[in-house]
Amino acid sequence: MNARDEEIEESSFNETGNLRGDYNVTPWQVDGVVDYNKIVQDFGTRLITPEIIEKLRMFTGQIHPLLSRGFFFSHRDFDIVLDAYKNGENFYLYTGRGPSGHVHMGHLMPWFFTKHLQDTFRSRLLFQITDDEKFLYSQHLSLQDVEKYAYDNILDVIAMGFDPKLTRIIIDTKNIKALYPLYLEISKRLTFSTAKAVFGYRPSSNIGMISFPAIQAAPCFLPSLIEQKPTRVLIPAAIDQDPYWRITRDVAEKMGYYKPAQVHSKFVPSLEMNGKMSSSKPTSAIFTTDDPETIESKISGAYTGGQPSVGLQRMLGGDPDACPVFWYLSHFFDDGKVSFERSLKCRTGNLLCGECKSDLTIQTKLFISEFTRRRDQARNQIARFLYEDNPFD
Repeated sequence: MNARDEEIEESSFNETGNLRGDYNVTPWQVDGVVDYNKIVQDFGTRLITPEIIEKLRMFTGQIHPLLSRGFFFSHRDFDIVLDAYKNGENFYLYTGRGPSGHVHMGHLMPWFFTKHLQDTFRSRLLFQITDDEKFLYSQHLSLQDVEKYAYDNILDVIAMGFDPKLTRIIIDTKNIKALYPLYLEISKRLTFSTAKAVFGYRPSSNIGMISFPAIQAAPCFLPSLIEQKPTRVLIPAAIDQDPYWRITRDVAEKMGYYKPAQVHSKFVPSLEMNGKMSSSKPTSAIFTTDDPETIESKISGAYTGGQPSVGLQRMLGGDPDACPVFWYLSHFFDDGKVSFERSLKCRTGNLLCGECKSDLTIQTKLFISEFTRRRDQARNQIARFLYEDNPFD
């Protein structure tokens, strides 16, 4: 067992709770060019190995592209969950969304993999809407604002195609009765010094922010109450959310539960030069609510890995590894063969950036058009997904 599971290490963080280095990674902000190997070392997680991928292949028959292409790259106890499943022990899935704005394509990536896991293992899913978090952490969002975004984001969750019989959406402010007893048990076992070391809280931090991690931890143990026995939970999410689960793992066994397992994704790159897609930077992201003209404009103005001129591109070739346009084509739309051929043509100067932007624009418009149709249908399905006192039939 990794020693970092047993105690919170402060040395990886500066006084604001950010990872030290040329980039910042917190549950609320990601800046700079991220070194994923360094994150694994600093957070004390483990890389997903070929052995784990082969374990998964036993159940799926094939490997999901987001795993085979390394988008999901890190984990805590993913192998243990798979071994337990092999021995007849089912697990729940848990992930979530903080409703601070509209959903963009970057948010969808972990949800795609979550749906794949649900479809493969027929796992029940708890999807947490942390409207309280976004109100507490924001300087400008009112409770009415986050309530509006929560409803809007729930349409995106349903549009993903999760099984309504196996999926329940928890809205923190609406379902606090179910969460609060667990919140109290977790809060009693977490100290302020631990929370400060992990999240960088300051004297000026409001007390709601300081206590919120215990609310986010509560759904990790809710399946055990639903099933009336200790029940494993697997959390697919971006790596920036891992600090929440680090402190949750510290108290899990003290409360009589399994430690929550995680499988971590990388960040979806911004359409601009650096960083990840962000709701706070509309030009960096394609939103599920964008109209065709907006999509075309954003992709037309996107940063690429190409040369400054057509002549230089033909002579020197481009760099697909530094190109967000190539990334989106590769991870959303192209299969492995097409992606390899596109990369080769780019590097040898036989493909221009305008061609890739055109391909991405066409594919994205089609994708968002279909997703919009499913969002519209979701308006009549919300009640089927909401968590109640007896959440699963």
